Amino acid sequence: MNPNKELWEKGDFSKLAATMRGSSDALVDELGITPGMKVLDLACGDGATALPMARRGAEVLGIDIARNLVAAAQARVAAEGLTNCRIVEGDACDLSHLPDDGFDLVVSIFGAMFAPCPAEVARSMVRVTRPGGRIVMGNWIPGDPTMVAQILKLLSDYGPPPPEGFVPPTLWGIEANVLDRFGQAGVPPEAITMEPAFYEFHLDAPPAGMVELFMTYFGPVMRVFEALGEGPRAEELRGKLVDLISRENRSRNGGTDIAARYLRVTVRVP
Repeated sequence: MNPNKELWEKGDFSKLAATMRGSSDALVDELGITPGMKVLDLACGDGATALPMARRGAEVLGIDIARNLVAAAQARVAAEGLTNCRIVEGDACDLSHLPDDGFDLVVSIFGAMFAPCPAEVARSMVRVTRPGGRIVMGNWIPGDPTMVAQILKLLSDYGPPPPEGFVPPTLWGIEANVLDRFGQAGVPPEAITMEPAFYEFHLDAPPAGMVELFMTYFGPVMRVFEALGEGPRAEELRGKLVDLISRENRSRNGGTDIAARYLRVTVRVP
C-alpha cells in the first residue's frame, strides 16, 4: 500500500484547502478551460481545482488516495449539482486503469509531487494525456524562504529519519529534476516551461491560529508532533512555526495572509 494513504487520511486537509480557495480559482482562470474539455485532476484533494474546472464546463475526473478527501470532494460536487465532475479513490502511482490519450489536460497542484514514485507519475501523466494536450503541475520548491517550503524543512529537521529509499517530494520543485523525469517519459525540454508563482493562504485568525490548523489537520505536521510527544522539542517546533508564519504574514487586520512560492510546470505532450 502506498504509505501516503495513511498520511493524507490523517487529519482533514480540506480545512487547509479552504484557506487557499482564492488562489485555486485564480489558477484555474489561467488554464484556458473550455466546455467539454476532458480533464484529469490527479491527487485532487477535496476538489480545490477540480470543482472550479467543472464550473467552467470541463468534464473532470478527480483522483485522490485519501478516502476522507474523496468523500469531502464528492460532497462538494453533490452540493453544487456538478454532473460533469466525478471524484474517485485512486493512486497516482498506478493509473493503469485509465486509457492512453484520454485527457486534454492533466492537472496536479501540490498533489502528485508527494507520490513516492516520481518517474512512474511522470510516465503515467504523459501516457494519459492526448498528443498536443497539456500537463500542469504545482510543486513546492525546496529551500524557498516562503511558508510551505520552510514548514516542510522544519518537519524534516524535527521528524524521524525517512525510510530507506525515500524520495523527497520537493525534488519536483527543482527544474533539472522536472526536465529529467518528463524527459524519461519522452517529453523534450522545449515542450516544458517552468516559472515561479505564488499561492495565497487566508485565515481570519492570527498566525498562531494558522499553526493550530496545521497541527490539527495537516497529516505531515500531525505525524511529526505525534513522534515528538510532549516536551521541549515539540514546544520548540511549535514556536518556530509561529515565528515563521508571523514573519510571512502580510495581514494588518489581525488575520493571516501569506503568499507561498511554488514552481508551476507546464508540459505540452508531443
